[in-house]
Amino acid sequence: MVEKKATKTKKEEKKKKPVEIIKELKTEKIEEERVSSEDFIILSDKDLKSDRYHEAIGRRKTAVARVRFYTRGEKEFLINNKPYQEYFSHPGLQETAIASLKKMKCLDKFRVLVRVTGGGLKAQAEAIRHGTARVLVGFNPNFRKRLRKAGYLTRDPRMRERKKFGLKRARRAPQWSKR
Repeated sequence: MVEKKATKTKKEEKKKKPVEIIKELKTEKIEEERVSSEDFIILSDKDLKSDRYHEAIGRRKTAVARVRFYTRGEKEFLINNKPYQEYFSHPGLQETAIASLKKMKCLDKFRVLVRVTGGGLKAQAEAIRHGTARVLVGFNPNFRKRLRKAGYLTRDPRMRERKKFGLKRARRAPQWSKR
């Protein structure tokens, strides 16, 4: 009869490994400055869910813009965490994006944060205009008449037409010759 040798299990191997002592690294303490909460705003999930902002969604083609107006903090207009002048390099698109705020003379009264996705730049600018108009109406219902007259509250229903089979695009037929 053959004697069985005791095999080591993984737990036993772990127990037998020597423990390495890591020396503490000497780190210099960094001096902290006292900063008041008015100097900057840190957005946390709790802050975003509080009632400190007005929110609306604007749409155009496939672009969707979620617009938030904060009454506190720096008065700036950020689109996807960039200033609107940087996000839209073309002046015409910049004007379109801030048109509803300019119409109501509220450009420097709010901190505007926009998260926009989908579509092209033109559609995104118009979605932002639609969203900001909706937020302004939520903030002050007296703005509705002027924004409606300017056409900023109307969702433009025009969408891209689907491609049909047998055609090159939605309506473009392949070239055809009679003979």
